[in-house]
Amino acid sequence: MSESGSMKNSLPVRCVLVHDEQGVIAQCLVPTDSMLELGRLQTNSGRDLNPMPSAQILRASKMRQLVPLDKSRQFFALPTWVDQSLAACGDLVVDADGMTLQQVRDGLLEQRMSIRHVDITIAAAELDHSLPDADQDPEQINDSLRNFTSLRIRQRLDDTLEIPPLSPTADRIMQLRANPNASVTDLTNIVESDPSLAAQVVSWASSPYYAAPGKIRSVQDAIVRVLGFDLVSNLAVGLILGRTVSLPKDGSDGLTPYWLQAAYCATTVEALSRLMPARVRPRQGLIYLAGLLHNFGYLVLAHTFPPHFSRICRYTEANPNISHVAIEKHLVGICREQISAWLMQAWNMPEEVCTALRHQQDADYQGEHAEYANLVFIATRLLREHSIGDAPTDPIPDEMFDRRELNPERCRELVAKLVASEDIALIAEQMTL
Repeated sequence: MSESGSMKNSLPVRCVLVHDEQGVIAQCLVPTDSMLELGRLQTNSGRDLNPMPSAQILRASKMRQLVPLDKSRQFFALPTWVDQSLAACGDLVVDADGMTLQQVRDGLLEQRMSIRHVDITIAAAELDHSLPDADQDPEQINDSLRNFTSLRIRQRLDDTLEIPPLSPTADRIMQLRANPNASVTDLTNIVESDPSLAAQVVSWASSPYYAAPGKIRSVQDAIVRVLGFDLVSNLAVGLILGRTVSLPKDGSDGLTPYWLQAAYCATTVEALSRLMPARVRPRQGLIYLAGLLHNFGYLVLAHTFPPHFSRICRYTEANPNISHVAIEKHLVGICREQISAWLMQAWNMPEEVCTALRHQQDADYQGEHAEYANLVFIATRLLREHSIGDAPTDPIPDEMFDRRELNPERCRELVAKLVASEDIALIAEQMTL
């Protein structure tokens, strides 16, 4: 078959390596545009099979537990589960070397490997990637709660969503932001009342990213000389809210750590906003806060639903091409964007931030404060092009760049420059103190 013929008849198939606690390793061959449904796999196999972390894959390769088939590096001489949708496929090319699916099967049979064709996927088109109108969030959250039989889990979500007050420090800063007569001294006194927060603000202002002349010696110095009142107040709120729930012990293998992702997004949306004409720019402090908190719902999911969060992580590892919105709605009925926006509203956070968090996945959103949501949408996907974050891989519509009066090439150049610098990683380290 010619190269052009191979490409024309290619069938996007991916291999997912899975294992169980007893050390059994197998592979699943599934269409690229489908989600591997781990529940179905476990039911059909009778084993608690989950995706192998990259470190274990590397270790298994070194120990020769993973032996590639002769003609391909993406498929292995392992027990294999083939999705039922591929059962009738044989002569379609599945990799760049021209290997057909039938050759994969033949190679497995030559190695005396078991092959089973079972229904283990859901087509991406059948998954719910959409979000309802924001006013439907409380109803969907309540519906999701009713689907859980554990009273303990239900109570934990009620405690998290309905009761939690802002910390005293965050509450004081929010009140200060609403006071037109607030001074730098007022903000300095509040920040300095929290030694950890004060150290983070000073370290932030001292980072090479801001290139401040001379040494930053105090919180007031950081506010007056480098960061400004608006940015420090919003940075402080973001850091405090990030500490209201603990970072999850579990997580999806290979994804950007939470605070590094937050630092990249906050820095990127702030920088992108400066490329916009002054008359349409969002407020610098608020867009920064929106970027810093954009993935806050991830922490809430982990804190509220530990067993279900672990399940979400395993599905994300098995299906990196599927949006986390679709995975979370499939498993728990709601997604992190709904939960985080609900909480922000309960805490009386600025509407701009609530809107950014709630509509950050909606390419068509043009409602009130759309510039905040659209900038987070653009930033997270530009960062995903550099393997940072867990935003969906769908492209950024040209119309969105036009809507925000941004040049796509300049935006990509800016993000590439930010990613190439080590400054943001240093900033993120300060956030974890």
